[in-house]
Amino acid sequence: MVSRVIPVDPFDLVIFGGTGDLAQRKILPALFRRHCAGQLPGGERVIGAARTALTSAEYRTIVAEAIRSHAGPKACGGGTLESFLDRVSYVALDALGDEGWDALATELNTQDNAPVRLFYFSVGPGLFGPLAERLQKYGLAKDDTRIVVEKPFGRDLGSAQELNRTLASHFHEGQIYRIDHYLGKETVQNLMAVRFGNMLFEPLWNSQYVDHIQITVAETVGVEGREEYYERAGAMRDMMQNHLMQLLCLIAMEPPAKFDPDAVRDEKLKVIRALDPVEPHHIVRGQYQARLDPEDPHPSYRGLVSNPRSTTESYVALKAHISNWRWAGTPFYLRTGKRLVNRSSVINVMFKDAPHSIFGAEAGRHANHLKIRLQPNEGITLSVTIKEPGQGGMRLVDVPLDMSFAEALGPEGGDPPDAYERLIMDVVRGNQTLFMRGDEVEAAWAWTDPVIAGWKSRGDVPKPYESGSTGPGDADLLMRRDGREWRGINP
Repeated sequence: MVSRVIPVDPFDLVIFGGTGDLAQRKILPALFRRHCAGQLPGGERVIGAARTALTSAEYRTIVAEAIRSHAGPKACGGGTLESFLDRVSYVALDALGDEGWDALATELNTQDNAPVRLFYFSVGPGLFGPLAERLQKYGLAKDDTRIVVEKPFGRDLGSAQELNRTLASHFHEGQIYRIDHYLGKETVQNLMAVRFGNMLFEPLWNSQYVDHIQITVAETVGVEGREEYYERAGAMRDMMQNHLMQLLCLIAMEPPAKFDPDAVRDEKLKVIRALDPVEPHHIVRGQYQARLDPEDPHPSYRGLVSNPRSTTESYVALKAHISNWRWAGTPFYLRTGKRLVNRSSVINVMFKDAPHSIFGAEAGRHANHLKIRLQPNEGITLSVTIKEPGQGGMRLVDVPLDMSFAEALGPEGGDPPDAYERLIMDVVRGNQTLFMRGDEVEAAWAWTDPVIAGWKSRGDVPKPYESGSTGPGDADLLMRRDGREWRGINP
């Protein structure tokens, strides 16, 4: 199966923070891969902007090295890198002052028929307001201008509201693209296709047939390189409030009237607003420790952040309930953590047992299970019950019906595109379906803030867990109290 590539319209993309880590690891390689795929029209321009004094030629050298390092082994060659670099330039400017903005305006205004303008704020949230203000001051923003902002979208409800007000004072909501790279993953997008494109699943997607749902985002890495940020944020703010919340919304939302950006986001917002407050005994926080293994050099969380009394969580698990007709009584178990046994992002939909087994107690308990793998090895597995082969009577076993995307789509389909490839192209198209709306962000913080305030008022200290494990033992007790178990954290 060969994927169809539809070229986008010409565009100018200015990357504020163009010399930064995100630009070099994700944004520029993503653009290059789309260039290799033939999706860029040929009239696009990519302009890096940062405080560092560089010429465009020097910046192209940085871009070339970033692409060689991060675009992947299958990135195209044959002079294609040179043709991409021909479209790259650089402007040195000060986000908090006036230096360099006239030069940027001159660079952008050299074309009579200016294409759509995109401004990627690959900088800290503290610079979002000053950048938005100067884009208006220097006449760089047009009616079809779009800005892309990276998380964190605030650190609580108050700061999120302030950030939204700041952006709204310069751009309307249809121009603001709040990017969450999890929503650009191929399997995440397939959640809607699986649910709403198959009659097989949607009639069963409710509390009558679903026993519970587990959402796991596990990482093997620690907080190296992000110590200062992570000590202020923790797993609840860094992962639960945005990435896992978005997965929860997509798995639990009602069918939108149509596949339209606001229709989809309206349904996601309803899920967030229907979430019950989380009970204190339904939350487990953890913090990783160093392994008692001389061959494992990874330090503990507290050692990394140089704070022996840190109470910031690197792991959080919780049980959530959605108070609506579809999901009343069906628990959602969410967990995420650093330095766990495997890197794995997966949604497990656990269906209820058959109401009556005709095979007797000796056949055991069997139930269907839908596993949606987001990373790595993206794909979907449906566990079904069959008779075990052999002459020993009616013995039942569960076997997987496995659709691994890499295998099902064949070698012609190529590797799944990186999330940033899809999302940046959606910005060019003006499609906001996979981007968070302002009221979505605020609703998520309104649910998250009381959870954080609760454990602060109680003086909760995260439970220790060993690096390379599945997390603190209390997270297992959270499930066992309900007669359930976490699915394994498998790659």
